Amino acid sequence: MEKTSHISNQFDHDLESIRSNVLLMGGLVEVNVKNAIKSLLERDQALAEEVSTADFQVNKMEIEIDEECTQIIARRQPAAGDLRLVLTVVKVITDLERIGDEAEKIGRYAQTLASKKAKTGMHLELDTLAQKVTSMLNKTLDAFARMDAVQALEVVALDIRIDEEFDRISRLLVSHMMEEPKNIKSMLRVSWCARSLERIGDHAQNICEYVIYSVHGEDVRHTDIDKVRKEYLDNKG
Repeated sequence: MEKTSHISNQFDHDLESIRSNVLLMGGLVEVNVKNAIKSLLERDQALAEEVSTADFQVNKMEIEIDEECTQIIARRQPAAGDLRLVLTVVKVITDLERIGDEAEKIGRYAQTLASKKAKTGMHLELDTLAQKVTSMLNKTLDAFARMDAVQALEVVALDIRIDEEFDRISRLLVSHMMEEPKNIKSMLRVSWCARSLERIGDHAQNICEYVIYSVHGEDVRHTDIDKVRKEYLDNKG
């Protein structure tokens, strides 16, 4: 009996360990995203270089957590909710790593814009989009930390607003490229930054969908999220 209890306690510890490590990785990614945005808006070349360096640590953490999950599956053979949690972690760290990649891209574009002293101020148009993305990412990590499916559903809906803001910026950039052809290269870099921010929103949405899967065992990818939210809230009520 004691041996069974010890194994159970160790298993719980292993599961808590991977959750904690995901949150550490998420915190690092969130800082990188904020620093990348700040380096872009303020044309801070030194900060942009820091983002590129920090991405190495994000990649390292992904590999380490993935190995932890592999060991848990091999040794513990989890089932039901425990297995869903482990599978969720494997998927979440993949999206976190890709968010880190997008932050690193923004950092690289920020370095180029700063070094070339581009005259266009169009990068400032990204401020609203950046605020929406950082807010969504923060709420996503909070939903994962608390395994809150209700919040995850609400966060998924935010991606529509990010897509709308991205479309607005894209139209604006095209218009300015036509008016100021000499600044096309700089505006293209701003466009690439906007695309990276939009993709961060997409990855945050993915993470929230994995949270819903972990909590309820329901795969809501490629479904009408408004319908899913209504059904869930109706059932809860």
